[in-house]
Amino acid sequence: MTSPASAAPPQPIPAGLSRAQLHDLYYYMRLTRALEERLVGLHRQGKVVGGLFRSLGQEADAVGSAFALQAGDILSPLIRNLGSMLVKGATPLEVFRQYMAKAESPTAGRELNIHYNDLERGFLGQVSPLGDMVPVMAGIALDFKLRGVPQVGMVYVGDGAMSTGAFHEGINFAAVQQLPLVIVCENNGWAYSTPMRLQTAVKELKDKAAGYGIPGVQADGNDVLATYAVTRAAVDRARAGGGPTLVELVTYRMKGHAEHDGQGYVPKAELEAWAAKDPIARFSERLLGSGWATPADLRALDARVEAELDAALAQCLDEPFPDISTALTGVYAEPAAAEREWYRDPSGRAPRRWCAWSRRSRRQRAPGLRSPTSRPSATASGRSWRATRASCFSARTSAAWAGRSG
Repeated sequence: MTSPASAAPPQPIPAGLSRAQLHDLYYYMRLTRALEERLVGLHRQGKVVGGLFRSLGQEADAVGSAFALQAGDILSPLIRNLGSMLVKGATPLEVFRQYMAKAESPTAGRELNIHYNDLERGFLGQVSPLGDMVPVMAGIALDFKLRGVPQVGMVYVGDGAMSTGAFHEGINFAAVQQLPLVIVCENNGWAYSTPMRLQTAVKELKDKAAGYGIPGVQADGNDVLATYAVTRAAVDRARAGGGPTLVELVTYRMKGHAEHDGQGYVPKAELEAWAAKDPIARFSERLLGSGWATPADLRALDARVEAELDAALAQCLDEPFPDISTALTGVYAEPAAAEREWYRDPSGRAPRRWCAWSRRSRRQRAPGLRSPTSRPSATASGRSWRATRASCFSARTSAAWAGRSG
């Protein structure tokens, strides 16, 4: 028997979205969470290099805000905006490689987590100092304005970053120049272990926009549709020449600053209250209750997510780390690669600088020691090459000290 709820016609879809776009929003949120859950497992196995920063409970604000952008727009994410990058075209394969510092990662093992760029796809990797990407993205938005192109920049900050000088300078410049920039503040209640009430006197962060003469708006960051609607309005305003907007998305950080942080400073009652507002569970219920998706639709999307993650992890799990000879690539123009040390040289020959040292120090060696112009396995006396080298060094040092004492 068909229930009245299932027989009811679908409700109108808000914010000008289509049914397929609603499914995309669900897919990206599920992909974000499932990908991070896989990374937690890898982190506990010691396969993740460096820290692991979760966006648990914040998937809706990252996905919903980035979904408001168009091709050609550029965003700068923070450590909890994996979802934003996925929307802009980042793949689970490259994210896995980044976290595990693989040679084939976008940064060839030189940077970690989501600190990487792809301006063609529309994301500019962040730097660690909080707030510093606001002036950077203001500069990119200035480029859009000067060239007269209909592109928009978006930059993410947390509640803590809004208390930095870089944030103030960047947003003030964007406001004065009327740049096409959307500043998204993810108000998740915590700046590492500092609650918002201890680092700013305002009750709502959107009110700070008045000090710069720009609009400040607020939305429920755990409601992906509300997030999309308010951000889309800000993006459209910027694209039309209306200047920047400060968007405050109210959410909550459900995990510590990183996996190493047990967040013992967070009241358990707050965590329990916000757990009931889980953005993926809320959106799933709304999709089903409004007739915008069927249980089979959501199961198919979940299966798609798991299949993509299985394939990506299987492809990169056993890939190698970068070769040590590439350590200087991208650091110095010349040399582009480091010269192998003599003990790593497959030919077994010592490099020139070692032979030169040998000649210079020959006069200081103890009598009878062999000159190390090659790499013999042992000297005539049966001592190993390491022992010979150590004896040379000891004799040279002793002679130097004898000269000082004389």
